[in-house]
Amino acid sequence: MNAKLRDVAEHAGVSVRTVSNVVNGFQYVSSATRERVQASIDALGYRPNLAARTLRRGRTGLIALVVPEIDSPYFAELAARTSALAEARGLTLLIDQTGGDAEREKALLQGKRSQLVDGVLFSPWAVAPAELAARTDSVPLVLLGEHDGADIVDHVAIDNVAAAREATEHLVRTGRRRIAAVGLQPASLNATARQRLAGYREALAAAGLASDPDLEVPVQRLHRADGYRAMQALLELPQPPDALFCFTDEIALGALRAAADRGVAVPSDVALVGFDDIEDGRFSVPALTTVSPDKDRIAELALDRLTQGQPPASIVAPHRLVVRETS
Repeated sequence: MNAKLRDVAEHAGVSVRTVSNVVNGFQYVSSATRERVQASIDALGYRPNLAARTLRRGRTGLIALVVPEIDSPYFAELAARTSALAEARGLTLLIDQTGGDAEREKALLQGKRSQLVDGVLFSPWAVAPAELAARTDSVPLVLLGEHDGADIVDHVAIDNVAAAREATEHLVRTGRRRIAAVGLQPASLNATARQRLAGYREALAAAGLASDPDLEVPVQRLHRADGYRAMQALLELPQPPDALFCFTDEIALGALRAAADRGVAVPSDVALVGFDDIEDGRFSVPALTTVSPDKDRIAELALDRLTQGQPPASIVAPHRLVVRETS
């Protein structure tokens, strides 16, 4: 059975209030009493009730990172970096996932899970601008990733339009002319796919290449299996593409596997560029060309916005194109 505050008090021969003062770092306790109480805490294995301490002190030292899919390599890598940087600042990171479910995201937005944290880093897929504007929860919130209406709250993201344009321009420079874009999500409120499609189209237009609806491929999710199916469908076209710009590395890796299964050589028959620079892409065969968001800088900027208490702002994090073997 877990020891309680009263058990420690009886063991140390002091009042419950004295034990509480020691646990909460109250300075006006004699060193002898503090040592006796600490000895009883150690002997009984007492652990303070974090929730109760939070309510009394008004600050937890805890922050939350809420993402759609923690098993997504991109979000897993971002979580690892954020956790390390938070720890260096004396903060503890709690991680939750929503699955992109609208009701769970709305509940979080209204503070249903934020009572015990000092702030929330939030990457939503299903929250509308009006819901951001109607937010009543006072806990600091920073959005991660592109999102319409992001100027309502703090927001940290890379320039997805510029990044997609650079990726597509790279494919154009290699001589590709039928470049597919894989990863459209017309039903999603997340603006990331729309931003990347816009950058892709800008690059085509600048190169004098017309957009082809057959080469703009929507997906259900952003996973490997979706990329596999997209590549299969594209290879069945009367005029298959000679390059793919994939909106995530997971999609690109699925497409790479589909090409291998069909005997299509990468990059000689079809070139591939992904997005996110996840570790898997560095070890694929061939290694994946990708847009690399600076995940460390994203985490650092997001923590800055969460803890500095400044008026809401949209902050652009850096990115770079990493050219490897698939292009």
